[in-house]
Amino acid sequence: MEAFDVIIIGAGPGGLAAARILARAGKKVALVENRSWGGTCLNRGCVPTKLLLGAVRPLSVMDDLARGNILHGSEHVNFSALREKVRNFVSGTRKALAIELISLGVHLFKGTAHCLTPTRVRITERDAHSFTIESRYMILACGSRTSTYPNLTPDGRIILGSTTILQQRVIPESLIIAGGGTVGVEMADFFMHMGTRVIIAEAAPQLAPTEDSDIAMQLRMHLEKRGVICLTGVRAVSLVPDKNRENAVLTLADGAKYMAKKGLIASGRMPNTEELGAENAGCALNRRGFITTDYYLRSSETTWAIGDVNGKILLAHAATHQGEYVARSILGLETAPYEPGPCPSCFHGSQEIMRVGMTEREATALSNNVTVSKAHFASNVIAQATGNPYGFVKVVWRGDKMAGIAAIGANVSQLTLSAQLLLIGQYHTEKLDSLIVAHPTLDETLVAAIRAKRSPSRV
Repeated sequence: MEAFDVIIIGAGPGGLAAARILARAGKKVALVENRSWGGTCLNRGCVPTKLLLGAVRPLSVMDDLARGNILHGSEHVNFSALREKVRNFVSGTRKALAIELISLGVHLFKGTAHCLTPTRVRITERDAHSFTIESRYMILACGSRTSTYPNLTPDGRIILGSTTILQQRVIPESLIIAGGGTVGVEMADFFMHMGTRVIIAEAAPQLAPTEDSDIAMQLRMHLEKRGVICLTGVRAVSLVPDKNRENAVLTLADGAKYMAKKGLIASGRMPNTEELGAENAGCALNRRGFITTDYYLRSSETTWAIGDVNGKILLAHAATHQGEYVARSILGLETAPYEPGPCPSCFHGSQEIMRVGMTEREATALSNNVTVSKAHFASNVIAQATGNPYGFVKVVWRGDKMAGIAAIGANVSQLTLSAQLLLIGQYHTEKLDSLIVAHPTLDETLVAAIRAKRSPSRV
C-alpha cells in the first residue's frame, strides 16, 4: 500500500490550491479525481459559462448603441465555432493543469475515492479495478452538483441541468429556467442574446435572491427590456417533458403552466458525499449532506473539508482560499481559526452584479443605525462608452463604518478587488482623500458612492 503525507479528494479549485502549496513544500501528495482535472468550475461551471457570455457581450453593446440610433446593422454568433472555442480552451487548460501538477510531484489518481478509515482511501477506477492508499492527513474537496427534486430533475434531453445545458449543439427556440440565482440569470442572459425566448421562474420575491431588492429590480428591468419573462414569488411544482417528449412544461403551485422547447433546473446545489464514506474518516454530515467543520475547517482530527462540500460559501474563489489556508495549516504556517475577509460575489453577463460584504437587509438585521449611499453610472464616461450606462454603486453603512459595497451595471465585476480593499481598509473621509482615482474609469463611480450623501435604510 502506497503511503502519502496528504490525500486530497477532488481536483477543483480548492483541491488544486492545496495540492500546489503542499507539493512545493516537499510533501508527498495524492490527488484523486473521478471526473476531470479542474472540477466543476473549469469543466462545467464558471469557465465555460463566462466564455459563452463573453461571446455575446458585443451583441449587448451593439443593441444598446442601436437603441440610441448610433449603430445600424446586426451581427450573429456562430454557435458551432463558439462551442469549439470553449471546448478547446477547457481541454487545453485541463491538460496544462495535469502537466503542472505532475511537474510539482503531485501523484494523480483518476477514480472514485471512498474513505475506509481516517487514514485510508480506496480508489476505484473506471474499469472497476480498485486499490488502497493511505496518508497522515486528508483533505475532502469533492464539490457539489445541481440539486434535484421530485418532478424537477434533469433528464439530459428536454430537462437540462447546469452541465448538460452547456453541451447543447443547437440553440433552443425557447427555454424555461427554474431558478433565478447566478446560474439561472447568467443562462438567461446568454440565451436571450442568442435569440431564445426565455422564461425564468424564481420562488423568492425577486431574482438574485441573495442581493438587495433595488439591485434585483434593476436586473429584472434589464432582462425584461430584452424580452425575458420574469416570474418571481412563484413555486415550481414540476418541470417535466410533455407526453410526446418534445417540449418542457413548467407547472406552478397556482396551476399556471408554461411550455418551451427546453427546461433548465438552476435551483440549488447538493454535495458530492454519497459515495465518499466521510463518516469512516470521522466526519459528520448535516441534514443536507454537507460535511460539518470546526473553526479551522477540520472535520476530524486529521481531516479537513473545503469548498462546496462544507456548504459554507459555494464559490470557486472561496474554495481556493480555503484550500490555501488548510495547506498552510498542515505545514504549520497557520494556527489561527479560519476567519477570511469579506468574500466577493458576482453575477456575470451584459448587466453584472458585484458585492463585497453585507447587503442592506443583512445590516439592518444586526443594527438600527444603517444608512445607504449611492452613485449612478449615468454620468460615468466609461459606462456611457459601452452604450450601457445603467445601474449604480451602493454602499451600506453601519454607523460610520462601511458594511458592504454592491454594484450593478456593465463590467462591474471588475470593481470587486477595489471594493474589497476599500471596505477592509475603511477608506472614507481622509483616507479616501489620499487616493488618486484614475479618470475615466468605473472606479470613479465607486468612490462617488462612498462620498455621496447617506440616507436612512428603508428595509
